[in-house]
Amino acid sequence: MENFRKVRTSEEEMPLPFPDLPPDVVEMKVKEGSKIRNLMNFAMAQMELKGRRQIVFSGCGRAVTKTITCVEIMKRKLGGLHQVTKVRYKTVLEVWENQDPPPHGPAQNLTVHKNVPSICILLSRDPLDPNQTGYQPPEPRHEAEEDTPGSSTKGLKRPLPPLCEELLPKKLQVQVSDSPRGSGTTAGQLD
Repeated sequence: MENFRKVRTSEEEMPLPFPDLPPDVVEMKVKEGSKIRNLMNFAMAQMELKGRRQIVFSGCGRAVTKTITCVEIMKRKLGGLHQVTKVRYKTVLEVWENQDPPPHGPAQNLTVHKNVPSICILLSRDPLDPNQTGYQPPEPRHEAEEDTPGSSTKGLKRPLPPLCEELLPKKLQVQVSDSPRGSGTTAGQLD
């Protein structure tokens, strides 16, 4: 394959795996080179400014993780979204061209059919069927999770427990004892 270079890639077109979607549902097709900021700006505008009730994110191959990242960002920013996830395989066609063709013949092309993992995630403001495979209910929002200015728990899933001395490693625990050299003052020392 060292004498070949990829000249074209095309994905098999497949219908969305969700029944009863409205015809105007927005599908965010995430690609490997897509910028998350651009995807999220468009998706958030559709959901907030245009008042869409549902949106679908889809990606295949190396774009699967970026697709999941976009969905998690949207769920965190909007909150209260129902989710259905479908995983399947998609056929991708790659056309490779020979860089070193035979001297008295046409350039040779090689076509490769790949089955790559694909993911489709439906986010909905409206309740979805909880018995559907891949369904996730909205995450409950807690008072501590609210993003308020000056909140010390911003970005944390839950507040940290209070610091207990017995949880500290021995090297960090400080013992205070009477100083043999001082005038009755106490000094800290590490174990």
